[in-house]
Amino acid sequence: MKDEGNNIFSVFDEILPRGEKERLLKQKSKVIWMTGLSGSGKTTIAKYLERYLHENGYLTQLLDGDNIRSGINNNLGFSDEDRTENIRRIAEVSKLFLNCGVITINCFVSPTKAIREMAKSIIGEDDFIEVFIDTPLEVCEARDVKGLYKKARAGEIKDFTGISAPFEAPEDALRIETADLSIEESAKKIIDYLIPIIEKKA
Repeated sequence: MKDEGNNIFSVFDEILPRGEKERLLKQKSKVIWMTGLSGSGKTTIAKYLERYLHENGYLTQLLDGDNIRSGINNNLGFSDEDRTENIRRIAEVSKLFLNCGVITINCFVSPTKAIREMAKSIIGEDDFIEVFIDTPLEVCEARDVKGLYKKARAGEIKDFTGISAPFEAPEDALRIETADLSIEESAKKIIDYLIPIIEKKA
């Protein structure tokens, strides 16, 4: 088989640089990577965060499992290989948004340190803001808005994170312990951390 890589010609040096786009948008682009168990509140908090940023003049893009798996990753299953490929593609898409000056908010279980490190290596350590939505398993399971925990307990879903597959908690992430916090309070902790990083340039 011919090496098709020889037919790829990079034009990155001819594309408008990220800094030009950040100046146009008057913001610094970053990737906020929210990790946590299913039902922990990642997407709900992210939607609040996105609305707040939008109302304060920031351009954002929110990515979560549902809109990604119904679109760009609709050909992937839930094998270890497909889960890794799912995160790899998300990281690559996030990098494209990053280079357009857009603040990208990601909500994915991404349960292992290795898979999150892969995402960070693609996006770049300086632009990757890891946020751990730390919600106890019993709280997530009590919510079970999609009925996934019930199916996992019944053996209908194999390798379900928190039940039959492990979740490796981040050690250095911004930790949001949601058990005693409202959605607004949880989001505000992220906002207070984030705004100095993405604040508009003069």
